[in-house]
Amino acid sequence: QVQLVESGGGLVQPGGSLRLSCAASGSIYRINAMGWYRQAPGKQRELVAGITSSGSTNYADSVKGRFTISRDNAKNTVDLQMNSLKPEDTAVYYCNADILHSSGVVLTTSDFWGRGTQVTVSS
Repeated sequence: QVQLVESGGGLVQPGGSLRLSCAASGSIYRINAMGWYRQAPGKQRELVAGITSSGSTNYADSVKGRFTISRDNAKNTVDLQMNSLKPEDTAVYYCNADILHSSGVVLTTSDFWGRGTQVTVSS
């Protein structure tokens, strides 16, 4: 089975930086789009940044110019560099990937999520 595991969350002061990493493992044939989402208490989960297999990126307006998403296709990883963090960036951050994987004797595409990592921006 396929798993996504995030790392790198924590507590940081406003204006600080954090780098989140996500590694995919398992019976992976190809990873299509990857992305980071976040969910703050009492709010809906929202897309923070996405990246296609060819490297095209998109960002939420609230993080443009501060966050950078990148991926390593050889290692099946996706990172999120977060700079100039603000208290409103506080949330649980989730890794997401659209993955072509083996399911028995067939290949199928499924959407996978990590368990999330907490990011808290506070003085």
